[in-house]
Amino acid sequence: MTHINKLKIFNDPIYGFISIPNELIYDLIQHPYFQRLRRISQMGLSYLVYPGANHTRFHHALGCMHLMQKAIETLRFKGVAISNEEECALLIAILLHDIGHGPFSHAMEKSIVEDVNHEAISLLFMNQLNEEFDGRLSLAIQVFKGDYHRKFMLQLISSQLDMDRMDYLKRDSFYTGVAEGNVNSERLIQMMNVVDGTLVIEEKGIYSVEKFLLSRRLMYWQAYLHKTSLVAELILMKVLKRAKELTLKGVALPCSEPLLYFMQNKVALEDFDAEKLDLFSQLDDFDIISALKAWQKHNDFILSTLSKMIINRDLLKIKLSADKIPMEESQSLKEEFANEHHITLLEAGYFIFRGKIKNQAYSKEAEPIRILKKDKTIEDVVEASDQLNLKSLSKLVTKYYICFPKQLI
Repeated sequence: MTHINKLKIFNDPIYGFISIPNELIYDLIQHPYFQRLRRISQMGLSYLVYPGANHTRFHHALGCMHLMQKAIETLRFKGVAISNEEECALLIAILLHDIGHGPFSHAMEKSIVEDVNHEAISLLFMNQLNEEFDGRLSLAIQVFKGDYHRKFMLQLISSQLDMDRMDYLKRDSFYTGVAEGNVNSERLIQMMNVVDGTLVIEEKGIYSVEKFLLSRRLMYWQAYLHKTSLVAELILMKVLKRAKELTLKGVALPCSEPLLYFMQNKVALEDFDAEKLDLFSQLDDFDIISALKAWQKHNDFILSTLSKMIINRDLLKIKLSADKIPMEESQSLKEEFANEHHITLLEAGYFIFRGKIKNQAYSKEAEPIRILKKDKTIEDVVEASDQLNLKSLSKLVTKYYICFPKQLI
């Protein structure tokens, strides 16, 4: 058998060369579960707004791993002891943190696989991989679940200033061209330290943290919660909901076998066994897009109309407001649309609906970002900052929306 060189490098447009540090990580990247992330877009349907936003979860996972390598290097340089086993566990945990995402990320969670979030499915995949790799992921799973005694390790993977956020803000900003999201991850990582087992940022890094939080807020309004991306994702959820409804009534819909399985069956978290996990791992964006292309021709008015909207980017109109949108407004639009197309009011609800979105760049309820002052005291970034805007960044902003067909304007 020829020996494969497993210490390969990837060329990344954001960071340059990303190296694979060991053979176990190489084998995990090569695994079909991980390769599937090449077929799942990082930003869902945002490419309908930003044509460059076609990057994938695969890209993002490798970027997170690269940043984790940098963070470990920095902390070791500052005298924080991290063993080789802990290093490997951190790299595996961050590499696999998004492995449970379904097609178009969040649309799937709210329509077909009901009430099962991607973090829970990520953990199922990790446990399955741990069996295949003879228990070599056990420590990574412990860290990922927050069960490991060194708290800062979980903070590097999941907190208000983690490798995940640092990578997706920088990456999504690059691919969308929304320059406001570009964070200085290098500087942030250089400012990290560990005090009493907890992750802190040295005081001289406070402006980088402020910029990071501001970038996060702007990226949410300009990219993640952009009204066109939002309405496209809402339509996708409605299409999948309608498809599931028709399938359960016995209507045959053309689609891939894994997608059909999840439409025919209600799969809760406790139902996920190895077989269902394998079926889930066969789902990606292509299943959804090819289904939508086929459903455009279906004789069900709702399914075909909504499918065409996404395929041809001819979406519903969306109106945002700072105030709650009265129910009467949507009710009268539904009646008008139902009469025009000879459908029920309930069916008109697929085209006319209200909701709300929230944006909070920094949460005071969650684990704080701690600033290590020069006098060795530790303060929450909001208290340590002399910027008034940080207080406003921790305020929850709610916007209300109503979606309706363009012809009803």
